[in-house]
Amino acid sequence: MALLLGLDFGTGGVRVGVFDLAARRMLAEREEPYATRHPQPGWAEQAPADWWEALGRASRAAMADLGSPEIAGICAATTASTVVVCRRDGTPLRPALLWMDCRAAAESDRTAKADHPVLGFSGGSDAAEWLVPKAMWLSRHEAETYARAEVICECLDWINFRLTGAWVGSRMNATCKWNFDSVENRFHDDLFTALGVPDLSAKLPQPILPVGAPIERLGAVAADHLGLSSRPIVAQGGIDAHVGMLGADTMAPGDLLMIGGTSVVHLFQLTEEQPVTGFWGPYPHALVDGHWLVEAGQVSAGSVLSWFSREIFALDGTGHDELCEAASRIPVGGSGLLALDYFMGNRTPYRDPHLRGAVLGLSLGHDRAALYHAAVEGVALASANVLKRMDELDVPCRRIVTSGGYSKNPLWLKATVDAIGRPVELPSRANLTIIGAAAAAAAGASLVPDLHAAAKAVVPPSRTIEPDLAAHNRYNELLGDYLEATELLAPLSRRLAARQREKPPA
Repeated sequence: MALLLGLDFGTGGVRVGVFDLAARRMLAEREEPYATRHPQPGWAEQAPADWWEALGRASRAAMADLGSPEIAGICAATTASTVVVCRRDGTPLRPALLWMDCRAAAESDRTAKADHPVLGFSGGSDAAEWLVPKAMWLSRHEAETYARAEVICECLDWINFRLTGAWVGSRMNATCKWNFDSVENRFHDDLFTALGVPDLSAKLPQPILPVGAPIERLGAVAADHLGLSSRPIVAQGGIDAHVGMLGADTMAPGDLLMIGGTSVVHLFQLTEEQPVTGFWGPYPHALVDGHWLVEAGQVSAGSVLSWFSREIFALDGTGHDELCEAASRIPVGGSGLLALDYFMGNRTPYRDPHLRGAVLGLSLGHDRAALYHAAVEGVALASANVLKRMDELDVPCRRIVTSGGYSKNPLWLKATVDAIGRPVELPSRANLTIIGAAAAAAAGASLVPDLHAAAKAVVPPSRTIEPDLAAHNRYNELLGDYLEATELLAPLSRRLAARQREKPPA
C-alpha cells in the first residue's frame, strides 16, 4: 500500500492528508491553525515556528488515526510569497511577511520601471506581494536585518529545510515570484542590482528543482516531529493553488482551475508564449516542461466574506450559516448595493495594489444580509471580470474546475457560477492542494513516471454545476456597474491608500 503525505500550508493553518495512491482516496486529514498579525494597515505577518509546531500536531494526529503507517513520500505546498528572513540554520531574524502583505507597493512600482527581458515572464513587473519587492523593502527599511540575513526564502523553502536539512528552491515559485529565468535556468544579478538588492541571488535557496523532484529523505528529527516511523523521500512542491492543478488534472491547455479561499486564484497553461496583458505570466516550465503557466486572481475574496461575518458582524459558524441563508433569499442585484472587492488591492486584471474596497448605495434600510449579499456579488463579479479578460485575450477556456472555499459556501459558489455564466466542475474532495501535493510526492518517490501520470492517478470524481442564465444576464448588467465604479473610484482609492502608508496608526 503506497501512502503519501500531502502538506498544505494555507493562510490560516496547515492541513495534512494521508493519501492512498492505489485506492485513490484520502485516508485521514487533519488541520491545525496558526495566527496572523497585522501591525499596520496593509501589513500581515506570521511566525515560522508556528507553522512547524502546527505541522507536528496535525501530522502526529493523522498518523495516530491510522496506527502510524509507513509513508512512501511527502510533499508540501504553501502560500506563495510568504517571505522568511533567516540564518543558514533556519533561525528567523524577524516575523515572516505573509503573502497578502502589501507594504512593498512602492518597490513593486519600481520593478515596473526596470527594463529587463526576464520581467516579460511576469508581465513587465512584480506584484507587491512577491519575494523580490519584499526583499527590496527589507533592504531599504530594515537594512540591518537584511544584511544579517543568510537566507531569504519562502514558507515552502523553510519547511523543506526543516524536513530535510537541505536548502533548495522550487522552480515554480522561483519562476513565478523570484524573477528566475527558467529558460536559461539562472537568476540575473544585473536585474537585482538595478533594483537595489545586488546580493539577493546569493541569499536565495538553491539549487532550483522542478515540482515533483526528489529533495532528500526526511530527517530523523523531522520524522519524530511528524510522528512517522519511516524516513520517506521529500519531493519538491510549490504554490498551494498551483499544485492544486495536479489534484484537479487541469494541466491541459484549455483547462482552467479556479480555487476559492482567502483569495481566488485562476490558473491555466498555454502551449506557447503569448501576450496575457493584465495577468501574471506566461511563465515557462513553471509546473511542467514545455508549457507556459498563467496566473490570475483576486487578492481578497473569502477574506472579504469572513471580514464581514466575523469582524464586522461578530458571527460564529452558526451565525454565518444563518446569514448566508438570509442573503440567499435576495435576488441578484436585489439589495441595490454594489461592492468592490479590492480590500488588499487588485491582482487581475488591473495589477494595482493601491485599489481599495467599497460598498456603494448604502441606506439606513440595509441590513447585514444585504451587505453580505453585496460582498458575495462583488467577489463573484471580480471572477467574471477575469474570465472577461481571458475572452479578450483569446485564451481558450473549455473546462473549468473549482474547489476550496466554494464547496463550503453554496451562496458564493452559485454567485460565481452565475456571474461567469459557464458550467463548473466541483470535485468531491475540497482540498485539491493536498491531493496535488500527494501527486508530486508520488512522482518524487518514483511511484509514477511523471507529473502528468501523477495527476491522472489522484484526480477525484466531480459533479457539474450549471449556471442560471437569467441570473447571468443580470450579473452582466452589474458587471458594467462594477467596471464603471472601479474606474471612477480608482484615483480616490490610491489617495486613501497613500495616506495609510504615510500616517500609520500609533
